[in-house]
Amino acid sequence: MAAGRWLRIPNIIDDLTRECLRAVLDTSVSGKRVVCELADLITERGALWMIVSGNGTELTSDWVLACWGEARVEWHYIAPGKSTQSGFVESFNGRMRDELLSETLFCTIRQARSVLAPWVDDYNTERPHSSLGKATPAAFAAELERQRAGLNPTFASPAPPRDNNGRSLVVAG
Repeated sequence: MAAGRWLRIPNIIDDLTRECLRAVLDTSVSGKRVVCELADLITERGALWMIVSGNGTELTSDWVLACWGEARVEWHYIAPGKSTQSGFVESFNGRMRDELLSETLFCTIRQARSVLAPWVDDYNTERPHSSLGKATPAAFAAELERQRAGLNPTFASPAPPRDNNGRSLVVAG
C-alpha cells in the first residue's frame, strides 16, 4: 500500500475448475476469518472433500484445526518449501502479483478490494485455460453443474462399441 503496509490475500482456488472462489484481501487474515470464508463457500457451493493449503499461521491455528476436524473435511498441508505441490495456486498467485499487485499502488483497503474484484471476475469469466479444454473457469464450472444435474451429456463422447468376436490381433510381416 502507499502508506507502506502490506496486504495479505489468501486465495481460495477450486483445483478442478480453476476458479478463484475467494480472494480475501486485508492487512492481516486470522484463522477465524479463514474458517468464516470457507463456511460461506460451503453454504454457497456445497460440501468440501479436501482442502489443500500452505502452512501459514492463519491456516495452522488451533481454531482452524478444531473447526475442520469437527466438519470432517480432510485438510492436507503441502510440505514446507515444496510449492510445486500446489503448482496451479502458485501460478495463480504469481499472475495476480505480476498483473495487478505489482502494477498498482493502493491508498486504502477499500480501493484495493475494488480493483481486486474485477480482476478476479475477469480471470474467472474471460480467460480460457488449456487445462479446461480452452474454457474459462466459470464456463467449465457451469458445464460441470449442468452435467451433475443431468442436463447435458458428459464432456467426452462414449467410446464406440468393440468387436468382441474372440479374434486376436496378429502382427503382419
